[in-house]
Order: sequence, then C-alpha cells, then structure tokens
Amino acid sequence: MRDAWITDEMHAIRRDFLPADLEPLLAAATMDGCVAVQADQSDAETRFLLELARLHPFIKGVVGWVDLRSPDLDATIEALAADPHLCGIRHVAQAEADDFLTQDDVVRGIERLGRMGLTYDILIYERQLPAALVLTARLPDQPFVLDHLAKPPIRVRRLEPWATHLRELARRPNVCCKLSGLVTEANWTRWRSADLQPYVDVALEAFGPDRLMFGSDWPVCLVAGSYEQLYGAIADCVSALSVAERDALFGGTAARFYGLS
Repeated sequence: MRDAWITDEMHAIRRDFLPADLEPLLAAATMDGCVAVQADQSDAETRFLLELARLHPFIKGVVGWVDLRSPDLDATIEALAADPHLCGIRHVAQAEADDFLTQDDVVRGIERLGRMGLTYDILIYERQLPAALVLTARLPDQPFVLDHLAKPPIRVRRLEPWATHLRELARRPNVCCKLSGLVTEANWTRWRSADLQPYVDVALEAFGPDRLMFGSDWPVCLVAGSYEQLYGAIADCVSALSVAERDALFGGTAARFYGLS
C-alpha cells in the first residue's frame, strides 16, 4: 500500500497537501520560500514536485528521488537536472538496511550526483549514523545534509551515543544539518521547546548556524503540532543567537547549500 508509513495515529496527514495549504503558513512565519523534499520513492513524484516549483515561485528548489543503483542513472540525472529547480536528491535510507549508505553501488550513485552539481539529503535513524560517517568520509567533495538530526531519542530524553556521532559527523566540512523533524521524535501531545533544547544545543555546538538550516518537515509535523508551533519552538531554542546567525539558520544556510537564488 502506498504511504503505508502513515499509520492510524497519523490521521492528521491522511489527505493531500498542496502549495495553497503551505503558502500562507510561510507568509505568517515571514519565510519567502521553501525547498520541497521527496517522500515517495518514485520518478513520478519528482516530476510532480518539479512541476509545482515551476507553477509556484515560492518553491525555490526540489530535492527529488532517483534510483541510485540504476544502470541508467546518468541519463536520468541529466534529464532531471535540465530543470533548474532540481537542487538535490534523497533516498529514504531509514527504511533500508543499516549499511545501505555504505554499499558500493549506492556510494557510486551518490558520487554521480556530485558530478552533476546535486546535493544529497541523508534521511536516517540514529542507529544508522555510523554508516553516514563512512559515506561522508568516502565522498569528501559531495555536499551532504543530515535530515531531522538523524531522529534523536527525544521521547526518552537520551543524548548518547547520538551526540557523539553527530559531533563526529560535523567534523566533515562537506556536511550540513537540518533542524527538522524534532517534534515528531518527542511526545506528540506533551512536548515543549525545553524538550528539544538539549538536542538543538548539541547541533549548534557541533555545526554552528552557518551549517544548520531550519526545516519544517511539513506536513508530517502536523501529527505533533502546527507549522507555527514548530517554527516557534525552534526560534525559542536559538533565541540566544545573533540576528545574522538566525538569518543563516532560517534561510541563508539552505540557500547557500542548495544553490538557490
């Protein structure tokens, strides 16, 4: 079944979400654009997101999907990259074996992305961080961004070994990190900004605001809170930053990483 990961308790997102739903939320948060990131592992969704970006100027870029192991990968990438809205690729590696990112054919596929000037979003669980460390070391010239802080165990208030692995990953200058997906790793009905703070602090210490970027994880975030609540929680967690540092975190880093105008 398509999108079987949307369980009964996630009923809040069991419907279609389109640009008209998001645009007013961005405006209310004084965000002038976004990057649309794939969820479905299909060429059709990538083409659909690119079409939405052509129709809606506030969608500044698209992170799509390709089959990294395909023998036709080069031709696929060339065809997709003809659209200037395509800025990166993601595979839902959290649904794969823990060594997926270190498999030779996957590494070769990601290396080809770099040759075409495309970034790669790393979507994994905490337990897969060791594989991300191997991947990013093997491809030191490939721009990577870690999504959702690798889903730290916020619900059980545990920091290690997640924090150690995150700090090690941050030593790779080719890696950035997204402050995204955190509320869905907390208690969905009782989370507070204070629950997120220790994890945001580790990320800030490790990456700094110039390699951190805000991500809403909308509409998935709606299972735990509104866009406004999520944005406000991250803003609370980084309130000690300077104006320039907050500007980087809430847009500048993403624009630079994804090559957006």
